[in-house]
Amino acid sequence: MFTNLAQQLREGTTKSHSMAENVSFVKSFLGGVVDKKSYRKLVANLFFIYCAIEEEIEKNKNDLAVKSIYFPELFRKSSLIEDLNYYYGSDWMKEVKPSLATQVYIDRIHSVGSNQPELLIAHAYTRYIGDLSGGQILKKIAINAMQLSNNLGTSFYDFKSIEDEKIFKDMYRNSLNNIPLSNDQITQIISEANIAFNLNMKIFQELDSNVIKIMLMLFLSSINNLRKKFT
Repeated sequence: MFTNLAQQLREGTTKSHSMAENVSFVKSFLGGVVDKKSYRKLVANLFFIYCAIEEEIEKNKNDLAVKSIYFPELFRKSSLIEDLNYYYGSDWMKEVKPSLATQVYIDRIHSVGSNQPELLIAHAYTRYIGDLSGGQILKKIAINAMQLSNNLGTSFYDFKSIEDEKIFKDMYRNSLNNIPLSNDQITQIISEANIAFNLNMKIFQELDSNVIKIMLMLFLSSINNLRKKFT
């Protein structure tokens, strides 16, 4: 049964994807303005999100729909632990907790896993495929912006078990397209993917205030430098 779910997901989330990219934190990140404190908060939030996604996927891996997207090589929990060790130190577990928006996201994932496991497809698609597609670009930005050495603090972007990204994405797309789903289920999955984008956006918006502070500091610093030149 061919559903073309991959294309429907891509087209059905175009607007949400664009909105997420226009959140100040994301725009600043893509522009190379990255605050280490804000970034490590994001890493902590992602850890809790991926713990929830991966727990529910493991729990539901025998579900007809979920087993089609069961690819442990995508799992990010262990790589995020490496990054948390770098940013917070060995006692990171005592220092991190999910933000308010992150907790809402976590609750949604567990609710879906318990009640409509096929909707986990939407959350896996939104996070994993985005990470895999843009990971290396974002990794370079993070390294340059935060002056990271020896790739420390960027394990999240490395999919060590995936040798060829293109081949893997083709395989993943093919798996999506061959999941036996009704039209109603497809509609619900696309709707859930838009919810997932919105939940991600809320997390980025929480980090916006820190980014605005940094940009203000940079602006004031440049003004002070200009004053020194003219005095």
